[in-house]
Amino acid sequence: MFGTAALHTTRVQCLITVDISSHMRCTNKYRILARSTQLMHDLLSPLISSNKRNIEESYIDDKSCRIHLDATVMPKVLEDRNSISHTSTTRKGNWGLLVTGVIGGTLVTLYAVATPFVTPALRKICLPFVPATTTQLQNVLKMLQNRSGSLVDIGSGDGRIVIAAAKVGFQAVGYELNPWLVWYSRYRAWREGVYHKATFHISDLWKVCFSEYSNIVIFGVPQMMPQLEKKLQRELQENARVIACRFPFPHWIPDHITGEGVDTVWTYESRSFQIDDKRSTEPIPQIRYD
Repeated sequence: MFGTAALHTTRVQCLITVDISSHMRCTNKYRILARSTQLMHDLLSPLISSNKRNIEESYIDDKSCRIHLDATVMPKVLEDRNSISHTSTTRKGNWGLLVTGVIGGTLVTLYAVATPFVTPALRKICLPFVPATTTQLQNVLKMLQNRSGSLVDIGSGDGRIVIAAAKVGFQAVGYELNPWLVWYSRYRAWREGVYHKATFHISDLWKVCFSEYSNIVIFGVPQMMPQLEKKLQRELQENARVIACRFPFPHWIPDHITGEGVDTVWTYESRSFQIDDKRSTEPIPQIRYD
């Protein structure tokens, strides 16, 4: 019995010894781990502190850099932006001036070109520019057959009557109030090779004396024919011939009539000019056609 108790006691002591040994080994492990952790902390602390300082210094430097940029770069950026804005505004202003100048120049040009054509309509007696038709031109040349000497076209327009007369041998002159038409007529005469026999003048027909011309062509309007009849009656030579197109003179008796409608041409010889006051009050004679 005592032997069994002793054996049991010995086993208990061994177990206690094992437990104590195990506890001590665990404690040693924890101590080693703690020491390792402390050692790692001691080793890493300088690095962490250094990195922290570097990060803080970098942040401070970055903040200082931003402050420096804000202080130095932003004014330049604003200045450049203002400069670009000013340049853009200047360019817009220049384009505006250019467009305004072009529009203004165009309007002035149109006014300069259109005024000579519109002005006759504002006169008391309007003699508008209506180009002669080919038939009218042929009828005029027909009435000039067997004639020679000088010829004048009253209100010569684009110069086609004067140029055609110059081509058949007349020393032809045109009077026209529109300067553009006169310049164009001179160009046409030069281009067609008759500039030495066809001349053009910018003048009002009421201010021109026609006494030196033996052949007179007029494309008139009804309102002007009575006054022009009196003017020509005072100024023309005895051997002169007057060719009226589109409208006849109110009192003169034509010697010959050719054409129809607007292409009608009336021819008057010198005896038509020598009419007395009684004859001048008679109605217009019946028109005779060929």
